[in-house]
Amino acid sequence: MSIDQLSVFVENKPGRLVDVIEAIGAAGIDLRALSIADTADFGVLRVIVDRPADALKTLTDLGYAVRITQVLPVAIADEPGSLGKTLRTLAGGGVNVEYTYAFVAHGENRAYVILRVEDNEIAEHLLRAAGITVASQNELYK
Repeated sequence: MSIDQLSVFVENKPGRLVDVIEAIGAAGIDLRALSIADTADFGVLRVIVDRPADALKTLTDLGYAVRITQVLPVAIADEPGSLGKTLRTLAGGGVNVEYTYAFVAHGENRAYVILRVEDNEIAEHLLRAAGITVASQNELYK
């Protein structure tokens, strides 16, 4: 089951990142995961939040350029080699991983990664067939 990820384009200047993070918090939206990639002039902040539609409205109302992308939340065993097994499963099925990032969640010896892939449906089928858990929105947001 894919979930919404917000990609926010943020000017690469002091205070700009915190402005976005504070705006999300001030709206009562819970930040679950984040990743940022930067260039000289701007960064792309990728976030998973408990209320993506509200975060989208909040940030666009403030003038930020925001895009929603579908990503796969994957729960893997919190042990060496688990991420490699997950990625090998996708590669073996011909699915390209565009990017990934991990995050901490309260749970039962699981680690979580967000995967951006070319085809979520195929990726989810391959992962489930290999016994790899695709997490639900409820699991991420609790």
